[in-house]
Amino acid sequence: MIRELGEKKPKIAESAFVSEAAYVVGDVEIGENSSIWPGAVLRADRFRIQIGSNSNIQDNCVVHAGFSDVIIGSHVTIAHGSMIHCARIGNHVLIGMHAVLGNQSDIEGFCMIGAYSMIKDYFKVPTRSLAIGIPAKIVRALNERELERISNGSHFYVELAKEFKKYRR
Repeated sequence: MIRELGEKKPKIAESAFVSEAAYVVGDVEIGENSSIWPGAVLRADRFRIQIGSNSNIQDNCVVHAGFSDVIIGSHVTIAHGSMIHCARIGNHVLIGMHAVLGNQSDIEGFCMIGAYSMIKDYFKVPTRSLAIGIPAKIVRALNERELERISNGSHFYVELAKEFKKYRR
């Protein structure tokens, strides 16, 4: 369901895919070739959510702009079941399944957050970092294979969304 909240109205690129089983409300902007999958909730009731191009918010994720704007870059994968309350996710980032990004946290570009990890409120993950654990710690720089995995994941979901759009009624 896509709905307005007062004057706040979602803006969705023509090429984007939003599942009919997702809930998108308020001041949400979804960029070119991005995709929002079943069960995802994007709730921009107090502040805005902005998603760049070629990004995907997978099944059962929650993105809530309750404490600040949430700016999600391009080529970002937010895997199944994640909870996003951060201020920013840079470009070319992979957020693992069931990760939690606390209030006002900041994930710079070319990063990977491990599955089931929890980024504390106000924590900053520097460029090209792998962060894992509860609470998450920076464990090392990403290698070329991991950077390629981020790129491949983003591309895979762009193509998958095109396939889903073909069969929409």
